[in-house]
Amino acid sequence: MSSPGDIERRRTPGLIGLVIPVLVLAASMWVLEIVDALPGLDLDRYGIQPRSAEGLVGVVAAPVLHGGFDHLIANTGAFLLLGSLVAVTTRMFWPVTIGVTLLGGLATWLTAASNTNHIGASGLVYGFAAFLVAWGLLTRKVVNILVAVVVVIMYGGIVVGLLPGQPGISWQGHLFGAVAGVVMAYVMRQRHGTAAVARRV
Repeated sequence: MSSPGDIERRRTPGLIGLVIPVLVLAASMWVLEIVDALPGLDLDRYGIQPRSAEGLVGVVAAPVLHGGFDHLIANTGAFLLLGSLVAVTTRMFWPVTIGVTLLGGLATWLTAASNTNHIGASGLVYGFAAFLVAWGLLTRKVVNILVAVVVVIMYGGIVVGLLPGQPGISWQGHLFGAVAGVVMAYVMRQRHGTAAVARRV
């Protein structure tokens, strides 16, 4: 008869299982961009349109919509790498992704300039990067700190994207995606600590 510990170990997903959601979400971005390229379609209109009731759908839709394949290619590599790091090192890919999407998207919807349209996975990319750095600082575990250092080395230059005044760049999406990433790191750290205490009890 299997012990509860054996059952728990068997149900723990392997590396491939952990990154499958990242791959699926990235694939959906490509599928939607291919569909958007068909004549007569304009999926980009479902982006975040600040303080517009119609634009609220963009809070959820914007991360999977892109302004052309160049835009999508520019985001895909960082999304796959950072998203996989979140999935593998924390096993909290969906909570972090949903939190960054909603918090960052709503803040962008509230504060960005009127009559603009914000799309792209870069808000998630900034959110993942900020989350991983904050997670390393908050947990103070060697592996998480090393991941944070790697992220800073590889992507430290993206802080430029937080600055206003760059034509065609949603600096609000970048900024609030990063802020949302830090918030999610704090929230998930609190939940993680509470769960650990409950297990000990």
